[in-house]
Amino acid sequence: MDVGELLSYQPNRGTKRPRDDEEEELKMRRRQAGTRERGRYREEEMTVVEEADDDKKRLLQIIDREGEEEEEEEEPLDESSVKKMILTFEKRSYKNQELRIKFPDNPEKFMESELDLNDIIQEMHVVATMPDLYHLLVELNAVQSLLGLLGHDNTDVSIAVVDLLQELTDIDTLHESEEGAEVLTDALVDGQVVALLVQNLERLDESVKEEADGVHNTLAIVENMAEFRPEMCTEAAQQGLLQWLLKRLKAKMPFDANKLYCSEVLAILLQDNDENRELLGELDGIDVLLQQLSVFKRHNPSTAEEQEMMENLFDSLCSCLMLSSNRERFLKGEGLQLMNLMLREKKISRSSALKVLDHAMIGPEGTDNCHKFVDILGLRTIFPLFMKSPRKIKKVGTTEKEHEEHVCSILASLLRNLRGQQRTRLLNKFTENDSEKVDRLMELHFKYLDAVQVADKKIEGEKHDMVRRGEIIDNDIEDEFYLRRLDAGLFVLQHICYIMAEICNANVPQIRQRVHQILNMRGSSIKIVRHIIKALFTETPHDMTARTGEDVEMACSFRGSGSPSYSLEIQWWYVRSHRDWTDKQAWASNQLKASQQEDAGKDATKISVSFDNDFLQGL
Repeated sequence: MDVGELLSYQPNRGTKRPRDDEEEELKMRRRQAGTRERGRYREEEMTVVEEADDDKKRLLQIIDREGEEEEEEEEPLDESSVKKMILTFEKRSYKNQELRIKFPDNPEKFMESELDLNDIIQEMHVVATMPDLYHLLVELNAVQSLLGLLGHDNTDVSIAVVDLLQELTDIDTLHESEEGAEVLTDALVDGQVVALLVQNLERLDESVKEEADGVHNTLAIVENMAEFRPEMCTEAAQQGLLQWLLKRLKAKMPFDANKLYCSEVLAILLQDNDENRELLGELDGIDVLLQQLSVFKRHNPSTAEEQEMMENLFDSLCSCLMLSSNRERFLKGEGLQLMNLMLREKKISRSSALKVLDHAMIGPEGTDNCHKFVDILGLRTIFPLFMKSPRKIKKVGTTEKEHEEHVCSILASLLRNLRGQQRTRLLNKFTENDSEKVDRLMELHFKYLDAVQVADKKIEGEKHDMVRRGEIIDNDIEDEFYLRRLDAGLFVLQHICYIMAEICNANVPQIRQRVHQILNMRGSSIKIVRHIIKALFTETPHDMTARTGEDVEMACSFRGSGSPSYSLEIQWWYVRSHRDWTDKQAWASNQLKASQQEDAGKDATKISVSFDNDFLQGL
């Protein structure tokens, strides 16, 4: 730059606006520059996008190649791959055991092997999809190894094994292959799986979610095996499961899914199993059940799940009461008082309490409970329920028919078992308020008689159609028809007719006259009642021979409709000669009679038991 340029230099003053021609030139330059910049930015942006797309494509290609490699490496599940998996499991299990023994105080040394062991256990879940290959688990001793790991020092490993066993024993999976299921179940039972599971349960802390899940899966294993093989329930109970269930139920813990599951498994163990019922009684289980149910005497369950648990406990109690020794424990544990209180409180538990009372009073074994029920003023509770059936409670689902069935069964048991003053108090109830209870009894009689007659008419029509088509009506079909009659109302009607016979034979003219009066008003006949009662009893056996010098116990069961409500077991001891035989227990009722006949030729005594028709003549 020369001196002239320096002298002609004019500094830019910010306050001065540019001239018009300069301004236009400046705008043009800016537009040109902006166009070039935007073009350059677009080119750069396109370059970046293209590079990103290229990277994405390369990444997808890499993922696809890895997936193809994994598919190539993944072998189909067959016998060979399962054997290889089991071998890997055995190696890792042995390695972990070895390192734990070698470095017991240094977890860092065996932790990696423990993770590897857990991984292979998780991989073995795939075997559950192929129950046909279960035999390999047994043949290669994997089942025993898994059972051994239930006692592993690390509960994470034992819980992983429980999870695997739960999936292997899933009931749907077991039914896919009966042969594989049998082999696996045999191995588990032989290995005393329940005893090992119970030992593991004892150390699990349910405040930890994973361990609580382990408890739930353990109970699922038992449920699965019990459904597939019901006879294993006895062994399961004897191996400590029943004791653990009772302990868990009475534990002071908030209600949760595991407590509900415990109640379900308990009901399963007790179903049709007298050995488990007896064991529960010996473990003070009746008291545990009563304590758990006492919560619901004044309070309804807060959730549907808690109500389900309550019903499971009631079912377990009813099941236990089918054993006579548990009736005594129920009586001593003040079970009658609790059930009576539940009936008065009118909570959801009322219908189930009624069912329990029905089971507690059935048959000769219920005699003591019947007398105690009257002593605790139970008649004041049961007769209002007899006079008026409560409206159906939606949460409970108990029908009017079920309610009336239990009430009538209880009254029939009371009439059958009560003696002396208690029986007099019961009969007096039927004379109160101008025999209103007799009126109610007859009302129920006609209600269920009509229902049974409708069912009979329909069944006769079906039989006629079957004969016309040339079909044979065998015993199985007859049994099916009989069950339909019972369901239609015959079961309740039989109870009602028995009550009518008992109160008419009580030498209370007022009652008998009222019964006949109502029958005549409705155009009915006492012959119908007699026919229903006589058809109720089936005699088994008819007679028995007791040889001289022998101690013989005889049991005659008079039963109807397959229900324990109608089971009347009369037993005698016969000692040395026919002249020495005496009643072992008082007659349950007066509808049976026995006769003896000495058979001199065989040096024996023949005893015959039959239905007493004189019982019906009192109607």
